[in-house]
Amino acid sequence: MKKRSAQPLRSNANDHERTYRQRVGRVGLHAFQVVCQETDLMVQADRLLEYETREQVLVCRGQIDGYIHRYPEFAVTLEPWREQAFAPEIVRNMIDAGSAAGVGPMAAVAGAMAATVGRKLLDYSRHVVVENGGDIFIKANGPVVAGIFAGQSPLSMKIGIYLPDTHEGIGLCTSSGTVGHSLSAGSADAVCVVSHSCALADAAATAIGNRIRSPREIKTAIAFGKRIAGVLGIVVVAGSEMGAWGQIELVPLKGKKG
Repeated sequence: MKKRSAQPLRSNANDHERTYRQRVGRVGLHAFQVVCQETDLMVQADRLLEYETREQVLVCRGQIDGYIHRYPEFAVTLEPWREQAFAPEIVRNMIDAGSAAGVGPMAAVAGAMAATVGRKLLDYSRHVVVENGGDIFIKANGPVVAGIFAGQSPLSMKIGIYLPDTHEGIGLCTSSGTVGHSLSAGSADAVCVVSHSCALADAAATAIGNRIRSPREIKTAIAFGKRIAGVLGIVVVAGSEMGAWGQIELVPLKGKKG
C-alpha cells in the first residue's frame, strides 16, 4: 500500500446528489441517473445513455428475479450458494463472488449489477463509471481518484484511493455498518475493496465488514480479506482509525468533491 499526494478528479454531477455519489468522477463526462424499480444507478459516460442503461438494468433484474422465483432461498441465504452451471451470467458472478468471500450471493448483487451494466455501456462509450449504492464499476483511460465516504467518521471524504489504471475495468465497492441499508454484522464506517471483479469486491467488502465491531478488529479483518483470492486492495475506516493493505495508493483529498 502506497501513499501519494494528488488533486482528486472531480465529478460533474449536480450539487444535490448525495455525498457518496460524488466520490469519483472524470472531467468532461456526462453524468445521469437511472432509477428502475429498486435499482438506482448514477452513471458517467462519454454521452448520455439513459435508454441503453435502463434496458440493461431491466435485463439484469429480469435474470436475477427469474432465478429467485425458481430458487427463493437464493434471495435470503447468508451462506455461499451451490454452483449452478445453467444460471445467467450475472447470477453466476454473484454465486462465485459469494463463495470466494464466504457470504451469501446477494452480498454481491450491487457490484454485479454495476459491472454488468457498465461493461454493456462500453459498447457505446470509451469511459464508463457506474455507481450502485456505493459500489462502483470504473473503466477510464487514465488515473482515477475515488474518495472514501465513511459517514460520520472524521476521515470521511478526507482520503481517496488512487487507481492508476482502470482500462480493463475495475470494481471499487464499499460496505458499511453505519451508513445505508445494506446488511452488515459489523460496525465499520467503511470497508472499501478493490478487485478486477466488481461482484467479488462487493462480497468481500461485506465479509470483511462483518468482522469489525470495534477499531481493534481492523487488523484481523484485513488479514482475513487478504486471503480472499482476487482482492487487490482493502481500506477500512472505523471511527478515527484506519487500516489499509494491497495494490492501492492513498491520497489526501484537497478539496470538496462535486
